[in-house]
Amino acid sequence: MDEYSRFVDWDKMDMSAQSQDTKELTCTDFHELKQLARQGYWAKNHSLRAKVYHKLISNIPCRTVTPDANVYRDIVVKIIGKRNSSSLPLPEFVDNSLIPTYCLNGEGVGAIRKIILCIANQFPDISFCPALPSVIALLLHYSRDEAECFEQVCRILACNDPSKRLIDQTFLAFESSCMTFGDLVNKYCQAAHKLMVAVSEDVLEVYSDWQRWLFGELPMAYIARVFDVFLVEGYKVLYRVALALLKFFHKVRAGQPMESDSIQQDIRAFVRDIAKSVSPERLLEKAFAIRLFSRKEIQLLQMANEKALQQKGITVKQKSSVIQNLLNYCFSMFCVVFLRQNVHLAVHAENFKSEIVSVKEMRDIWSWIPERFALCQPLLLFTTLEHGCSLSRFYSHSEGHEPTLLLIKTTAKEVCGAYLSTDWSERRRGGNKLSFFGTGECFVFRLQPEVERYEWVIIKHPELASTGSETENHAQPASSTLSSSSIPSDRLSPFLAARHFNLPSKTASMFMAGSSECIIVGGGDGQALYLDADLNHGRTSHCNTFNNQPLCSESFQISILEVWGFRD
Repeated sequence: MDEYSRFVDWDKMDMSAQSQDTKELTCTDFHELKQLARQGYWAKNHSLRAKVYHKLISNIPCRTVTPDANVYRDIVVKIIGKRNSSSLPLPEFVDNSLIPTYCLNGEGVGAIRKIILCIANQFPDISFCPALPSVIALLLHYSRDEAECFEQVCRILACNDPSKRLIDQTFLAFESSCMTFGDLVNKYCQAAHKLMVAVSEDVLEVYSDWQRWLFGELPMAYIARVFDVFLVEGYKVLYRVALALLKFFHKVRAGQPMESDSIQQDIRAFVRDIAKSVSPERLLEKAFAIRLFSRKEIQLLQMANEKALQQKGITVKQKSSVIQNLLNYCFSMFCVVFLRQNVHLAVHAENFKSEIVSVKEMRDIWSWIPERFALCQPLLLFTTLEHGCSLSRFYSHSEGHEPTLLLIKTTAKEVCGAYLSTDWSERRRGGNKLSFFGTGECFVFRLQPEVERYEWVIIKHPELASTGSETENHAQPASSTLSSSSIPSDRLSPFLAARHFNLPSKTASMFMAGSSECIIVGGGDGQALYLDADLNHGRTSHCNTFNNQPLCSESFQISILEVWGFRD
């Protein structure tokens, strides 16, 4: 066929869409490259794709000393010798990963293990990298020999551009990416997320499979198209495609009984057989139709999740010996199992008691909150039944806790509330003015008479963040002037803080405000929740921040109010 055919079993390759046109790729403009990658410009010619991969990977900024093809030729004989590579144990950081063979011939399949072992020799700092076998297997289809494939993989692993994330290489990075994916599912695939919560005891365990869907279960024609775009646009592409897979899974399987006892197994089977329902082009089209957060916002969310895991003691440090490696790895696995049990047991019938919501209702709310806080257990901070109807006592019991959950039951037995991302003590930064603070992680909801959650309007309508057509409209309570605060973003929980402070209008980012006379959640042309100083009366209406309907009767009397914190 061509010079990149050495490891390919052409009987397995789908050649129906292949073109023999040996066109070249000469453009270097990023935006043009992005469009060509998404359109599959080099997907229709095997040789062209190989050359484009080589060009894109050779342009990745790397460490000064990055192993190349000559290094591979020097070490492979020492590491493998005359032994059959299939008999050699793989390093622990990939041992439990799928090793896909795609359309490789026998020589290519054997080369995967040899390259993994040589990479382990050159990258002792890698502690967890489940995507590595798939990346090696894929690139072997487009390499002239093992050494060239080794060099390309090494360049991907050695990328030193802090703004360009490629492949997770530590357990901490991998686990935080799973949590981040869970957060994104919660925002962008709410129907699928609801299904996961309903059928799985451990949602995070389901979402921890997200990289396996891509680097393990996806057929060759699909992962190659994903990789085309990934090399140009980076890690965010992986989130997009995984979200699209989950959306298609929910669409195809909606209303159907599970095919196995495990939703994980069902999703894996769906992805393996995706050709029955979705083409590669349709998958990418769906992925890029998702109006995802910016790369910076996703990085902030990933950092927040990493910090939460570090605080739980889950870190992977460079190992000094094989035994220490095993002990630390097992400890990390133990921690994650422990944490995941906490996710399921956070709201447990034996240790949870609320006068407003049931255990099931609290679990539903818990499924909406960011993954890093779903690791925690609910802690009752304030209840009007015990602490009285006093706003000052509300503040004294709530301050020092971030985030908090506000629950309200009206005398008409309606139930509503809000997830509030920021410590109530921030209200003092506005001086005597009633000033808004908080971040885009805030949301409001109602549980009775029906369940509905309203998130920050920018999540579903990001175009509002880039238009100045909206006019300022600050509601004015009787004795307070409402204004947007200018709290430095580093004082806020990190997620979405950047966009909050760059909006052309603040009416779409009025999250929470408080004074001695009232508290407000959501603003702009109304308030999602307004509670008076006696915590006795309230009102609710549509507001710009959450684009919500009234959460209960527009004017209501409070029967019970509770504030819940998050306990490690």
